[in-house]
Amino acid sequence: MDEYESLSHSRWECKYHVVFIPKCRRKTLYVSLRRHLGEVFRQLALRRESEILEEHLMPDHVHMLIAIPPKYAVSQVVGYIKGKSAIHIARVYGERRRNFVGQHFWARGYFVSTVGRDEEVIRRYIQDQEKEDSRLEQLSLL
Repeated sequence: MDEYESLSHSRWECKYHVVFIPKCRRKTLYVSLRRHLGEVFRQLALRRESEILEEHLMPDHVHMLIAIPPKYAVSQVVGYIKGKSAIHIARVYGERRRNFVGQHFWARGYFVSTVGRDEEVIRRYIQDQEKEDSRLEQLSLL
């Protein structure tokens, strides 16, 4: 991609591959939220002038390719997305579940890697993640 974003005094292209998990990799509650969370993440990223370029919500973790302007730290944006989405989940879905831990839905920490010029490779990796996980599960059964 030869197009760069711009701020008042800089041109930039800062893209990151981010992965994070719910506490205890809880699958039961997360499965029901998958469809809804994508839009929540996108809205929260926009509030920090960031854009989620690609995402895939697995049953027990989240992959996203996100463009973050250099005026924000990656930890600041990811922390904001995780924190505000946990609050949203607690408000919308928390009353329905007895064992829901409220605003501590996501586990501490995350994985982040800079994308650089391998953006297309990372996009394919995120899109094919579910197929790869099922393939690895089948191999472990043998």
